[in-house]
Amino acid sequence: MFTGIVRLGRVESVEMQGASGRITVTPDRPWEEKIVLGDSIAVNGACLTVAAMDDEKLSFDVLTETFDKTNLGEKCSGSIVNLERALAMGDTLGGHIVTGHVDGAGMIRKITPVDRDFKFEIECSKDMLMLMVYKGSISIDGISLTVAELLDDGFIVHIIPHTMEETDMSEFKLGTKVNLEADILGKHVQRILEFGGGQNYSVQI
Repeated sequence: MFTGIVRLGRVESVEMQGASGRITVTPDRPWEEKIVLGDSIAVNGACLTVAAMDDEKLSFDVLTETFDKTNLGEKCSGSIVNLERALAMGDTLGGHIVTGHVDGAGMIRKITPVDRDFKFEIECSKDMLMLMVYKGSISIDGISLTVAELLDDGFIVHIIPHTMEETDMSEFKLGTKVNLEADILGKHVQRILEFGGGQNYSVQI
């Protein structure tokens, strides 16, 4: 479980090994607590397991499906990624609940400066839009953000300078593919509605 409050890392290498691969990253600064093998780290919002360590470098084994369905397959040596260590009991929930299971991809369609801030317009599928609400939470590359506007084929988020400086959003360009994870509450509501909104459920006393 994560919160969407990330730090930066740099990709050292991406190696394909048959039907899977390995991605190695270096965090931009040491972790407050020691990382050990088997720890869960979200890399651009995708929950991965630390498979090997070498000084500050962390390596993760990644299935081909994960490379295909996220933007990790587009990363190479030198790419910037967002990193977040899994929550520990008692940690501050600074963003919103993020599971690390990417729901789909979006594409940066427009970037507009607004004074010192920025407005990002992101195109996505209608399946993703069904899970979003105005002023609700959305995870973009693992970053906890707020939906500022909903469009027919996408949505808009407003980004402050701090977020630009501390995440990979400073690297975004028109056409950049991003990982999206909707708020888990929306996914539960959608599932309930698929079964008739719970109207057929009765409590036996």
